Amino acid sequence: MHLGIVTPVLIQHPNTRAGWESSAGINEVAQIAETADRLGFHHLTCSEHIAVPEAIALERGGTYWDPLATLGFLAARTDNIRLATQVLVLGYHHPLEIAKRYGTLDRVSNGRLVLGLGVGSLEEEFELIGAPFESRGSRADDSLAALRVSLSVPCPEFHGEFYSYTGFVVEPHALQPRVPLWIGGRTKRSLRRATTHGDGWVPFGLQLSELEEMLAVATLPDGFDVVLSTGAALDPLGDSESTSRALAGVRDAGATIASSSIHATDVGHYCDQVNELHRIALSEGVDFTTS
Repeated sequence: MHLGIVTPVLIQHPNTRAGWESSAGINEVAQIAETADRLGFHHLTCSEHIAVPEAIALERGGTYWDPLATLGFLAARTDNIRLATQVLVLGYHHPLEIAKRYGTLDRVSNGRLVLGLGVGSLEEEFELIGAPFESRGSRADDSLAALRVSLSVPCPEFHGEFYSYTGFVVEPHALQPRVPLWIGGRTKRSLRRATTHGDGWVPFGLQLSELEEMLAVATLPDGFDVVLSTGAALDPLGDSESTSRALAGVRDAGATIASSSIHATDVGHYCDQVNELHRIALSEGVDFTTS
């Protein structure tokens, strides 16, 4: 199992945001990214929302840094750690927009992009930008099929239900011959979508027992990644036993990659926590090699 981090600051949920994150900026995020990169962590994350209605922001937060700009900056400050969108909303973009913009990110980061992708659920945001909401699931499937054949070639061609194109040049394109696609969701359909179109599944909002049940009856392709959250923010320096249990729990549930949120009081404490998490994770058999 590999281990990544859910990057702080970039999303600020009212129920989980630490006090120091409100005034932190890109330099603090870069310091954390550099620490995780040096230690061999698998990935860092950045999610996407364009604009959150004020009433909803009170419940789920309104701060969502733009993943393309943010990960582009962090690419220049790191060498090996993967840059994961967790997640982009497929319905907000034409497939070739993603192929061009994130293909460029893959190239400038020397092949470190992971595209985490989701169907989306915030209807008001779809309406704001004029994106169809009711058909978002079938459109997402079409977009995923388009991305699979378009990300890593200069002259992509695709003909699907919602997207069709040929005769266009997209340069630069992704450096990786197969950019990993992680599909987000919490339903059996999202898992089927991931095994059909993707390279990994990033579930959320499910208990480990529910995840184990869903994975037990699924047929996973060779090399398919199951990316599971370790749950509530870990406190490696304050509670090493709970940290070990959290890592073991997701591993036993079937995770090939784990993502951890980390409790901290400031950026220095966060980096100390990352160092301790690395030590504990090594004892649990986590793989910190970069290849």
